[in-house]
Amino acid sequence: MITKDIDTLAPAVPAPVADEPPRRPGKRRRAWDEAPRWQIYLPLGVYLVFTLVPFYWILLFALREPGSTSLVPWPMTLEHFDKVWNDRSFGTYFENSVYVGVATLFMTTIVALAGGYALARFDFRIKRAFMLALLCSQFVPGALLLVPLFQIFAELRMINSLGSVIIAETVFQLPLSMILISGFIRNVPYSLEEAAWVDGCNRFTGFRVVVLPLLRPGLIAVGSFAFVHSWNHFLFALMFLSNQEKQTIPVGLNSLMSADSVDLGALAAGGIIAAVPVVIVFAFIQKWLITGFSAGAVKG
Repeated sequence: MITKDIDTLAPAVPAPVADEPPRRPGKRRRAWDEAPRWQIYLPLGVYLVFTLVPFYWILLFALREPGSTSLVPWPMTLEHFDKVWNDRSFGTYFENSVYVGVATLFMTTIVALAGGYALARFDFRIKRAFMLALLCSQFVPGALLLVPLFQIFAELRMINSLGSVIIAETVFQLPLSMILISGFIRNVPYSLEEAAWVDGCNRFTGFRVVVLPLLRPGLIAVGSFAFVHSWNHFLFALMFLSNQEKQTIPVGLNSLMSADSVDLGALAAGGIIAAVPVVIVFAFIQKWLITGFSAGAVKG
């Protein structure tokens, strides 16, 4: 009788469903596990086509012979590259762009590193207002800075000098770079610097020995962003540089287009010359770039 009552009170165990396949422990079913493969590959294929077709079109115009209408660049020719590099002074434009990009990279990184450290490690009264001003400055278009910057550079006699473009690009890149660097530094524990101080280091030595090596991904991310922006920026170089020997690649590409006609082959060759260095740089720093942006997005 007691056994019968215990059996009555015991919870009923549902019988296993034979049609449901057993699941592995700790593995959850995802939505795309049940979707057909073509629903995944078809959108990716369409996106890949829309991405690669413009690049192929540029290569087609740059490599095929002048006057040809073939959809295959054969026989291939480098005549457009020779014309752009030698006759249209793209070799000089390339050197000027490299100089402006590298100088902007170093100046932006150094100043943003100092300002970002101050924002991350020190507290002062106007800190929030200063951060708000940095954020609001990102909504100001670069065209509004042309008149005051032109007057300043005219007073300093820096018009038609690459230094004016470098300073303008650095000023334009600093707000966002300081915000990013301050986020990277906040992710480094303050106790590491304190331990370096206990071991006899001053603040600068502790920062250089302990914090700076940990900021390498963030510095590469900020520096690469500043380099690419200065490499592609058109407005400052157009307004501050009047001598053709001081022009950069974006202004050189604009000079290939006239009101009457456009040399598509030369324009395509110049676009490839302008794009290849940026692609090479991102190919080498891709790992550091992703690590840097993810480190700045996670609160430590």
